Amino acid sequence: MTTGVAVAATPASPSASPSSPSLETLDLDPAFALHRGGKIEIRSTIPVRDADDLSLAYTPGVAKVCTAIAETPSLVNDYTWVSNVVAVVSDGTAVLGLGDIGPAAAMPVMEGKALLFKEFGGVDAVPICLDCTDVDALVETVVRLAPSFGGINLEDISAPRCFEVEARLRELLDIPVFHDDQHGTAIVALAALKNAARLTGRSLGDLRAVVAGAGASGVAVSRILLEAGIGDIAVADSKGIIHEGRDGLNDVKRALARDTNRAGHSGSTEQALAGADVFVGLSGSTVSEQAVASMASGSIVFALSNPNPEIAPDVAARHATVVATGRSDFPNQINNVLAFPGVFRGALDVRATAITENMKVAAANALAAVVGDDLAADYVIPSPFDRRVAPAVTAAVADQARADGVARR
Repeated sequence: MTTGVAVAATPASPSASPSSPSLETLDLDPAFALHRGGKIEIRSTIPVRDADDLSLAYTPGVAKVCTAIAETPSLVNDYTWVSNVVAVVSDGTAVLGLGDIGPAAAMPVMEGKALLFKEFGGVDAVPICLDCTDVDALVETVVRLAPSFGGINLEDISAPRCFEVEARLRELLDIPVFHDDQHGTAIVALAALKNAARLTGRSLGDLRAVVAGAGASGVAVSRILLEAGIGDIAVADSKGIIHEGRDGLNDVKRALARDTNRAGHSGSTEQALAGADVFVGLSGSTVSEQAVASMASGSIVFALSNPNPEIAPDVAARHATVVATGRSDFPNQINNVLAFPGVFRGALDVRATAITENMKVAAANALAAVVGDDLAADYVIPSPFDRRVAPAVTAAVADQARADGVARR
């Protein structure tokens, strides 16, 4: 399989207003200088040195390949780049911590995602920012684009629309569809929590967790922890703990209320933390030192909001045995790049029709296992630069795809 192509499409810049800073001024900032011209490019994988090369790469040679694919459509995976390329799709409504900034402003993030796919998983990726936010329009557009890709990575689409978009695309397409804001975060959080539990002499089934945040990542983390066998979990949104007696729940939260909170909490996040073993913050809110201090002995705090964690890591560490954040300047960074390159690499390698729940758990187990005997309070998850990560996740996902019957080779 050829993997020597990387793709980007840098949109034309809008005309600068008279008050806009000059490009020369912007380029004084290293972040702007690095982004000038985009971060990725198209690069050919075969030489075109003479007329013979040209006649094979394009007309008339290409016609033979087109005819064969027309007769046997699955050959597109063998004789084009489709089986190794992912669309990174966003509508720009939930970009990083910046919110709804639109498709043009989302492009640097989607380019960056494509860069990480290539760097860490050897997967080609095309950033696609769509100028529509209606669920029907998003689904229809991605379905029409899908024949050009081996997988769809949804990115930075706001909740609760993101749940419906992903669910409908998974039903309509026979290629992997993966909303990384949900499932990438969930995979890495599960891996880190498995190791944190091991460090403190417990299993997931021994733990009671509180998740602050019922958006895309909060729901997905809660779901994967349930799938992995967490002892109990309560999920909070801005109005407090989600429970079956609460009015005004949407379908997603109603399902969470049904499947979580066996302890019957109904108050605030901080009230539910009393005696809890685990806190996972994905809400952008704050929790007090007193609330963390009220947790059980050997507590685990994942304060994952960026750029400002729910509680300062050094403060949380006064009371918690293990502290993780979403930031690179503290130990135990819960970084999605630990998951999505290997997940897609494994799925593409076996030409999977979907990414199953079992494949996500397998990815988390493989990621946790990379830490091995080096497990420590400040090392429950590998570094994104640990080159063992992507191969381990790739192999686990591919094996599980075969076990789940979604692999086509």
